[in-house]
Amino acid sequence: MKILMLHGINHNMFGKRDPKQYGTITLDEINASLIALGTELGAEIETFQTNFEGAMCERIHQGYQDRVDAVLINAGAWTHYSYGIRDALAILTCPIVELHMSNIHAREAFRHHSVFGEIVMGQICGFGVNSYLLGLRAGVAAAKARQV
Repeated sequence: MKILMLHGINHNMFGKRDPKQYGTITLDEINASLIALGTELGAEIETFQTNFEGAMCERIHQGYQDRVDAVLINAGAWTHYSYGIRDALAILTCPIVELHMSNIHAREAFRHHSVFGEIVMGQICGFGVNSYLLGLRAGVAAAKARQV
């Protein structure tokens, strides 16, 4: 089983950026946790981070070509306005899980709306690094259910 984890804009700065919202965990530590849990769940995890919207769309397109079994995405601020990424995600035929470390509904008003909401299987937010791990469990379960 192949799971694609997409990290969006500014996520390369986890560990340095706004510790009140994101803690001190780094992107490398998040990825290591995902890979470890993926191994336990029988899933290969591929991670990708970019600060360029077009590169994110291209990686989503590649995920479609690669026939990944599920996609996890924390697009950061793009969640709230990137119709380009939304349209790229809509091409996928696998389960998509949107996740966020912080509770986007308890933050600034512009963060309360996700342009991905209508096309994702579900959204997990507010649990820090555990949002990623919960998202991975949900993605794997959904992918397994599709294989039956």
